[in-house]
Amino acid sequence: MARPKLNRRLFLKSSAAAAAFSMAGSRAMAQTNKEDNMILLTNGTGWAGIEATANHLKAGMYGIDAMIEGINKVEAEPTIRSVGYGGWPNLLGVMEFDGGVMDGNTREVGAVGALKHTYHAAQVARAVMQKLNHVMVTGDGADRLAAEIGLPKVNTLLEDSGRVWKEKVKEMLTPEEFEKFPNIPLAPLNSAITDPEKVRDTTVFMCKDANNGIHTATSTSGWGWKYPGRLGDSPIAGAGFYADSRYGAAACTHTGEMAIRTSTSRTIILAMKMGYSLDDAVKLAIEEVDSLSGGFIAGLMIHAIDNKGGHKVVSYNLDKPGDYWLWKPSMEKPEMMESELV
Repeated sequence: MARPKLNRRLFLKSSAAAAAFSMAGSRAMAQTNKEDNMILLTNGTGWAGIEATANHLKAGMYGIDAMIEGINKVEAEPTIRSVGYGGWPNLLGVMEFDGGVMDGNTREVGAVGALKHTYHAAQVARAVMQKLNHVMVTGDGADRLAAEIGLPKVNTLLEDSGRVWKEKVKEMLTPEEFEKFPNIPLAPLNSAITDPEKVRDTTVFMCKDANNGIHTATSTSGWGWKYPGRLGDSPIAGAGFYADSRYGAAACTHTGEMAIRTSTSRTIILAMKMGYSLDDAVKLAIEEVDSLSGGFIAGLMIHAIDNKGGHKVVSYNLDKPGDYWLWKPSMEKPEMMESELV
């Protein structure tokens, strides 16, 4: 049965007693499940790779490497229509992939944007972090780095995605405009920016590994029919992802523009640094998002973990709860759960 939608205002103003009860429950669970030192959380698209990542974490692999092993599988799965090979192209029919990684021990970051010739965005983002004196590389530079680490140049446009894109372009334009396309102004087509299957779901992974390192990684093909070169929150540290092993990690999916405007992921981690519980840190981030006006306003899904093994996943301004996956060592296998709807 679907979880009833909560009143957003009431959620934001919930009592300190409830928060204290939640914190006490989290502490009790941590004491009961001492073997659950590790934790792995992904959004709904993580189903294709979470078991691989969990197995690598159990074997003691460094968290970012373990997550990328799983994300590689998500990116290669054509039935996942918002990430990697299964994603949707921009207005010109060109695939552009974004991604990021963050090491919570060192707070080193690597990110890529508008990657065109490989869909393994998280893997290239790791190379930015490990091989360059930069944080973010985009476009041709990102593709060049992908080649330098041995990723082959491939046709990243799924045939079905190309077919749907062409049908959409014909639907949007007059016959005269279609004949001139793409040599027409694209900005007036901004309203066409959409996701044909309305998933808008970056893949986000976050974990606490065997060495107590808390890390996060993201990968996405972005919105369908986006303006060429658009970057969402997925490659932007502090907006779409953030990790600090002292406190926790957070990452967002859906409307990246909102997460960028409010630095959603960094807000959560900074709040925990200031002494907020995980619940209250997420509430603070939602308050910031809820205060936005103007621009594009839609839904946002926030995923977060803390350094005690707690987690919280919230769907803001969406019609129904979102799915996410959770794994701890005491679990027989990863479990799919439902977010809180606010």
